[in-house]
Amino acid sequence: MIKNRLGILGVGILALAFIIGASLISPDKATKDDLELSEDLRVSKVLTILGDSEKENYPDTREFGVSANRGEALIKEGFSTKPGGGKTKIQSKHFVCTSCHNLEKEDPDLTKSDPEARLNYTAKNGLPFLQGTTLYGAVNRETYYNDDYYLKYGELVDAARNDIRGAIQLCAVECAQGRKLVDWELESILAYLWTIDLKLSDLNLSAEELDVIYKAIDSGDEQDAAIELIKSKYLLGSPAHFGSASESKGQVPNLTGNPDNGKKVYDNSCLHCHQDRRFSYLQLDNEKLTFKHLSKKANGFGPHSIFQVSRYGVYSRSGKRSYMPQYPIEKMSDQQLADLKAYIDMRAE
Repeated sequence: MIKNRLGILGVGILALAFIIGASLISPDKATKDDLELSEDLRVSKVLTILGDSEKENYPDTREFGVSANRGEALIKEGFSTKPGGGKTKIQSKHFVCTSCHNLEKEDPDLTKSDPEARLNYTAKNGLPFLQGTTLYGAVNRETYYNDDYYLKYGELVDAARNDIRGAIQLCAVECAQGRKLVDWELESILAYLWTIDLKLSDLNLSAEELDVIYKAIDSGDEQDAAIELIKSKYLLGSPAHFGSASESKGQVPNLTGNPDNGKKVYDNSCLHCHQDRRFSYLQLDNEKLTFKHLSKKANGFGPHSIFQVSRYGVYSRSGKRSYMPQYPIEKMSDQQLADLKAYIDMRAE
């Protein structure tokens, strides 16, 4: 839609040189004359031209070795090449970032945290249905580890809530149960995250809303209103409230479970971590015996109850630091737990 509406206001989009490891051209130096309007236009660049305050989460490419390619490897594989040669130590023996986070857009409407819409969108696009918020557009957010994550991590959240670097380190050390990232690794991860930042086409803007933005860019008038409009089209922080296993167990009998949706949850969530013990000690598969076991354990209080593990996660074992994180209710609803149970019970028959 955007391509059909737009002409060129200037000579073309600025290249962000940190993508290939060179020095960063900060978007605060961009002007409307540098702007080519297209589907891939970066939200951050439009905001900067409209006069929004400069972000502090651009990578510091003065740090030797910073590279988006190295950051991508750290996120996906847990290790990377060292700037001086060789490989880094594994960041975590247990997890990589993609254990709990997607790297692509996972919500059809970025203004809402809707678990049902997310389930259908991820299933349609071949993505896992995970506990953590996607890293796509993470650099565009302003807060991290929101709401009930303070109950889990306490004062550790203070350094992460308004600082993406602090959030990345908290995830690396506490969530992944790994080592702290050194400076060039952290800045490389930021460099990679800026290659998957939000684009204007992600925001579901109407033709009239696009006109407001383009007129503000062209005329210099009503820029604050245009900034407010853009930021109203995506969440500036991901809400996260922890549910109760007992409350979910009490709610599920009052809900009609949909086995088809339950299959999506099982295939794209449970099997993501548990098939072939990919990230877990517990093996899950599609055998009838597995479903009979899960059906029998569902209403109990142990680590094999779908209600217990979804709402509370699983703590680390003695001598083994890895654990299963819980799903906030914004990531998995009671209805989806009812759907999952309906699917498990059907397969157990």
